Amino acid sequence: MDHAAIIPGGGGERQAAADDRLLPHGPPPRPACCRAGARRGGTRIEGTALAAPPRRPSFFPHAHRLPPRVTLVALDGVGKRFASGTEALAGIDLRIGAGEFLAILGPSGCGKSTLLRLIAGLAEPSSGRITRQASRQVGFVFQEATLLPWSDAITNVRLPLRLAGIDRAEQEARAAAALDQVGLRGFERAYPRELSGGMRMRVSIARALVTRPSLLLMDEPFAALDELTRHRLNDDLLALWAGSGVTVVFVTHSVFESVYLASRILVMATRPGRVAAELAMEAPAPRPTGFRTSAEYAALCRATTEALEGAMAQ
Repeated sequence: MDHAAIIPGGGGERQAAADDRLLPHGPPPRPACCRAGARRGGTRIEGTALAAPPRRPSFFPHAHRLPPRVTLVALDGVGKRFASGTEALAGIDLRIGAGEFLAILGPSGCGKSTLLRLIAGLAEPSSGRITRQASRQVGFVFQEATLLPWSDAITNVRLPLRLAGIDRAEQEARAAAALDQVGLRGFERAYPRELSGGMRMRVSIARALVTRPSLLLMDEPFAALDELTRHRLNDDLLALWAGSGVTVVFVTHSVFESVYLASRILVMATRPGRVAAELAMEAPAPRPTGFRTSAEYAALCRATTEALEGAMAQ
């Protein structure tokens, strides 16, 4: 059985590989330091920006070691205070590695969306430093589909390319390919009012993918959907991630969703928002049939719930 390894420090010292080729190992004893809340606060990562993150021993001594990866975005001591005086984030140290699936998990009001906007470059930190790989392209999927109601699906998807001045024929070809990638072939000329909530969100994801980003940021995109649709989109997103190699940062307040999707989970505490724990999800990818009802998934969810409860108690 694979396990969630709680990682000391807030800087992504241990990244999960994009193809998740993890070696199986037996269940090690769970020491007291692994319990949620044992690791408080974050540890500042020193060193050159965009260098491979340092690797420290896991609390699970038998966990398989993964090679360091190229860092797309590095946050060092990042904080955000709004003009009102509200301190949304404090002391965030984080490395986002190429090809990983990082989930940001925390209660409402802990600054998850603010952190995502900082990573995207849509807002500037009040303190600390954010360093981004110069060649990266970013796609952003918001909580709502935010489609133009007067435009059909393919026109909505090709909008970023039109704004970038791409040739019309290339716009159409790339937008059609993006819709096909999210399972909407045949719905190119459908208007948002003619699509279900899940289908509208697929159009939104296609619009984010049409620019061929290296970093895909998703802010609770499935929160308003019914459970069956959410599960189906979770599976589709994992297949998309595995097939494209894109790096995904996914904000959620759902323990179950974060465990199912992520190769690494960042657990946040609130007031101000800060890193409380990191967990590496050492589970097979893609997730096998029946994974949601497996003992392995239940154990991972239990460990993640404990970490979240510890963060909320801080």
